[in-house]
Amino acid sequence: MKESESELKNIFEDSFQANQRILKNYFENFSSYQHDLRDMAIAYASFASKILIDPEETVKLQAHYLSFLDKQQKLFMSSLNRQDGEKHSPIIEPRKDDKRFRAPEWNEQPFFDYVKQSYLLVAEFMQKSVNDIDMEESRKRKLSFYMNHYIDAFSPSNFAATNPEVVKLAQETKGESLKQGFKNLLADIDKGRITQIDETAFEVGKNLAITPGAVVYQNELIQLIQYKPRGKKVYENPLLIIPPWINKYYILDLQPENSFAHFMVEKGVSVFMISWRNPSSDMRNTSFDDYVEKGILKSAEVIQSITKEKKINMLGYCLGGTLLGTALAVMHARKNVSAQSATFLASMLDFSDVGPMGDVIDQALVRKLERDELQKQGVMHGHDMERAFNLIRANDLIWNYVINNYLKGKSPSAFDVLYWTNDNTNLPAKMYSYYLRQMVLENKLSRKNALRICDAPIDLGKIEVPSFVIATNEDHISPPKTAFATTELVSGPVEFILGGSGHVMGIANPPARKKYGYSRFGKLGYGFEVWKESAQHFDGSWWTPWSEWLTSHSGKKINAPSKPGNSDYKIIEPAPGTYVKERCKICAEKIF
Repeated sequence: MKESESELKNIFEDSFQANQRILKNYFENFSSYQHDLRDMAIAYASFASKILIDPEETVKLQAHYLSFLDKQQKLFMSSLNRQDGEKHSPIIEPRKDDKRFRAPEWNEQPFFDYVKQSYLLVAEFMQKSVNDIDMEESRKRKLSFYMNHYIDAFSPSNFAATNPEVVKLAQETKGESLKQGFKNLLADIDKGRITQIDETAFEVGKNLAITPGAVVYQNELIQLIQYKPRGKKVYENPLLIIPPWINKYYILDLQPENSFAHFMVEKGVSVFMISWRNPSSDMRNTSFDDYVEKGILKSAEVIQSITKEKKINMLGYCLGGTLLGTALAVMHARKNVSAQSATFLASMLDFSDVGPMGDVIDQALVRKLERDELQKQGVMHGHDMERAFNLIRANDLIWNYVINNYLKGKSPSAFDVLYWTNDNTNLPAKMYSYYLRQMVLENKLSRKNALRICDAPIDLGKIEVPSFVIATNEDHISPPKTAFATTELVSGPVEFILGGSGHVMGIANPPARKKYGYSRFGKLGYGFEVWKESAQHFDGSWWTPWSEWLTSHSGKKINAPSKPGNSDYKIIEPAPGTYVKERCKICAEKIF
């Protein structure tokens, strides 16, 4: 008995100390990607004033409220006499993609079914109230964004007493699951972030990013990796892969079975990969021009020297594709014809619709970032970027782990993609501010000669090389319709594929998995919806048809090099290099 009392006392003491740490650091470490409270208050005030002043809006809100009350009354009456396991007709059901309420107890046990449906009705009422009001669109989107986070946070699945899976597990383990969950919470508070994966399961260079190769060039911004050929012959035109500068490159070189780089080496392609440096505050003045000049253009120059080939196939993923489009426009202005083809993976060149991120990023937020983060620290911290992306899919990337780790007391599984997601990079202040203002907010990249980069006018219409654009149909970062817009910006021959799944899993989708499928051969030139209606669906991965297209633009087979580099660009170190291993420091106790 005394041991139990002592253990309980220790738990309460640990809990008190944890709460003190959270409260002390909450306002100091308020997420960079949240608006000032004043901006959020203005959005709410606009909503409230519309309701009070405009009779039509008042009537609409009253109609939604009366409908809500009617449904709640019907739900209450249907739940009164219902027995466990009895079939019934629900008043409201979760969306098909909502994973929170899939356990059978949510439907079979009357209490939990009532709690679930009552919550869904409240959420429906709140969402309709905001979505149907006639108010300024940017304020409506901002209000809706934060309201949906409030709705997500108060889901009954996020509380031990109203989650049947948590209750059942606590009973089976005699409370040990809750005790372990509390220990997990304390550990994460000390660590400064929610644990999403088993972080001991992976190590870059040991079981991630292990395709053989060598770093053959580096400067203050990049390391350039040349991969070792697998056979005696390779295609004469090499491939330069440009990963997003917001993440590490090894999403395209995970493990051998799902490594895009390994797949292309197996196809006989001579593959080069840019590995971006993780910037520190002393790189605050690194510009977007530097990323083009010292990143892509210098890499192309090195590759030409090593391979003795004038023409290079180029591929950009996500923001790497944005950078590639910019670089191709610069190359045209300079009469540089070294590009053989261009591939844009889940990339945006037209920022007119940036998806859910558009609900967050506006002039007020950019001013806040510049004032509070970029000017003071010289970089946008990678973990702040991670939290921003987590906010977009909070149920999957935040609350899912709150339930698993803290309420159920379980440990996350080992997942290479999530390990990569957590291994983020900082962004230099000057470059990131320019990108947000000139491209995301003002969409100047898509407008002819609206930007000058590397002292060249940027006109994407001058991109005349064969292009292949690939999007994924569940992408919340580069929406498929926005990615499709690239096909209407470039001038050369272009193809488009729409893959399954989302921004990461839809790209890291090797053929052997036989997942998701893809659509191709739709009618181009008439908009995204016409393309979708006319496209044909295929099983398998987009890797297969795209690699066939790429090799058709890669020239004949020639003797493979005996070793990486040449006399001018000698081997610096084995792949994956050192830049990719530079990790961001975690801001302690900035957990949400």
